[in-house]
Amino acid sequence: MARLIGGVGSSHVPAIGNAIEQKLQGEPYWKPFFKGYEPVWQWMEEKKPDVAILVYNDHGLNFFLDAMPTFAIGAAAEYQNADEGWGLKPLDPFKGDPDFSWHLIDSLVHDEFDITMCQEMQVDHGFTVPMSLMWPQQALRDQVKVIPLCVNVVQYPFPTARRCLRLGEAIGRAVASYEEDLDVVILGTGGLSHQLDGERAGHINREFDMEFLGRLKDDPEWLLQFTNYELAEKVGSQGVEMIMWLIMRGALGDNIRELSRNYHIPISNTAAGVVLFETLLP
Repeated sequence: MARLIGGVGSSHVPAIGNAIEQKLQGEPYWKPFFKGYEPVWQWMEEKKPDVAILVYNDHGLNFFLDAMPTFAIGAAAEYQNADEGWGLKPLDPFKGDPDFSWHLIDSLVHDEFDITMCQEMQVDHGFTVPMSLMWPQQALRDQVKVIPLCVNVVQYPFPTARRCLRLGEAIGRAVASYEEDLDVVILGTGGLSHQLDGERAGHINREFDMEFLGRLKDDPEWLLQFTNYELAEKVGSQGVEMIMWLIMRGALGDNIRELSRNYHIPISNTAAGVVLFETLLP
């Protein structure tokens, strides 16, 4: 039986990818940010998960505004990272797990989620930056198979926080029903508060971010009180990415512990955070 052994919430700002490539982790600007990932690196090295379900949003590399699925799951044997700008050097391909992907898709569709099935899928910085943050060395990334789960938080209307939390719960059920013996980790990425354009460019809401992080373990439904429009007002038009953390949280269930948490502002005009949860398996 497959097991969800833990989950991570993480930012996926493209500037992070450049910092990793240029080896700036020890620079004063970056050091407080990367130090927050040290417990994650240690945990990943100890647990060595077989598969990572990575929840992120595409930024125009695979989907664009003319065709934007609400939820899309990759079912490919390999995922290519192409040049998307930002000065990011494309990374080596990522190995998929088609059998597990199709199981998730089938289970979610029968759980009444309408999933776009992608047998070919390119992945952008929303995917590659978290992979580089979780497993800094290529050899470590190569040991983990991946399942991309792309969420529309770009084109209105995007899914509600409630829908994302419920999708996470359905993913938890899907993983538990897979018969193969796998250790699975789920990554919820994006955010935290930020806005990159318009009159409020540079907007960060530290108080809201801290409340969200503080409640995520024991009270994830706190975020459900806000409509999409209220959430965008509080955290910025791009800060709504934090609803993808709820997918990660919902998948883990209630029997978890928080192992680490870090919050740092700003990273490229963005409030950047990371939290590590471990499932307490029976």
